[in-house]
Amino acid sequence: MSIINKRLENFLLIKDKTKDLNCITQDLSESARDIAKSFSDTQRSSPLFGKLFSIKDNINIKGHPTTCASRILKNHKSIYNATAISRIEKSGGLIVAKTNLDEFGMGSSNEYSIYGACKNPINNEYVPGGSSGGSAASVASNLVDISLGSDTGGSVRQPASFCGIYGLKPTYGRISRYGLTAFASSFDQIGVLSRELEDLTTTFECIAGYDKSDNTTSREKVENFKYSSVKTEKNIIGIPKEYMSDSIHPNIKDKMNKIIKFLKQNNFKIKNVSLPLTKECIGAYYVLTTAEASSNLSRYDGVVYGNRVNSDEIVEMYKKTRTNSFGDEVKRRIILGTFILSSGYYDSYYNQALKVRRLIRNDFINAFKKVDILLTPTSPSLPFKIGEKIKDPVDMYLSDIFTVPMSLAGIPAMNIPFGMSDQNLPIGLQLTANHFEENKIFGLAKFIKDNF
Repeated sequence: MSIINKRLENFLLIKDKTKDLNCITQDLSESARDIAKSFSDTQRSSPLFGKLFSIKDNINIKGHPTTCASRILKNHKSIYNATAISRIEKSGGLIVAKTNLDEFGMGSSNEYSIYGACKNPINNEYVPGGSSGGSAASVASNLVDISLGSDTGGSVRQPASFCGIYGLKPTYGRISRYGLTAFASSFDQIGVLSRELEDLTTTFECIAGYDKSDNTTSREKVENFKYSSVKTEKNIIGIPKEYMSDSIHPNIKDKMNKIIKFLKQNNFKIKNVSLPLTKECIGAYYVLTTAEASSNLSRYDGVVYGNRVNSDEIVEMYKKTRTNSFGDEVKRRIILGTFILSSGYYDSYYNQALKVRRLIRNDFINAFKKVDILLTPTSPSLPFKIGEKIKDPVDMYLSDIFTVPMSLAGIPAMNIPFGMSDQNLPIGLQLTANHFEENKIFGLAKFIKDNF
């Protein structure tokens, strides 16, 4: 226990020094200390033993609040553990905090939160990305080793890029969603953020796999990652031409050119490929996710779930409860989603978006017939300042243009940190593979980490 106590004391010291980042919503270190006392010998020998975790505040931890950074759930306590939480604890990990997020995971900057904006540890004037900004900031500031976030359209990868750390969105169905508060159920995935690649791969192996409590999880076997430079160097790397447009920040394009040159010098085969429907992805994504959000959030009405604003009339009670308890971005998406699902527009918008989603998935399937891994920027832009885009939601949505396509296709993708810009802001690159081929991503990430 001396090692555990020392690590928890260090957490509290760093937490005090980094409180201005506003990345933590709840301190769970005392609970972690109690849990550690009952660890078995198997847990103590696990590679996750003693690793400190933070958890995005939309993932259930039994006996602790799950607020989703929303007024409507500010008094809600979870009555069960998410499957990913149980698997972390079974593997000896210590959960010490819950983290700030955009309300219900809807945002790209971590500014839409009842706790206020989270700040980027690299430069406090900038956003950490979203919606898992608190998770990314807690890792980048050395507060914890590893964090769990959720990724619907880039909410793990984009903040990982903005904070200069690793961030994985696995294949849809690879990690159980049981205990994750639903935003858009056919997109949502629990993801992993860490400073060290080994911590990410180990956590992934511990929490991935079939779960009887989530019928969307796959029975596909989780193969442990074993690095082989020989095997990795045989991978063909694809560069989608649509991701190298002039709209990318010059520093990001420069990093892309450097990594391509490096891979060629190390005898990797590089192929140019095309993903022609890239420009259609944002539109399809927001049609589908707002529709799903409208449905999923209908339960938060002050009767079934959530805090109630009392009124003599039930319709008035619903109206006041949802008006006063949801933030502007959540309201915007619920209204859009309800419109899209309405009888006069369902076929025109929702059904058409489903067809586009299938075509986008086919684009990726065709690309992976020619290459093993796709290499792209994670974001077309550098981290932006707090308040810079909050009044322009469309501009905010476009910051996810390079992460949304993978979410539509349900394939794994990971941000890898790749240096700094001229303004000393982090730059991330994204590695993407076919379904259930996370190990290919891990292999190339390790090769780059060890050799660049």
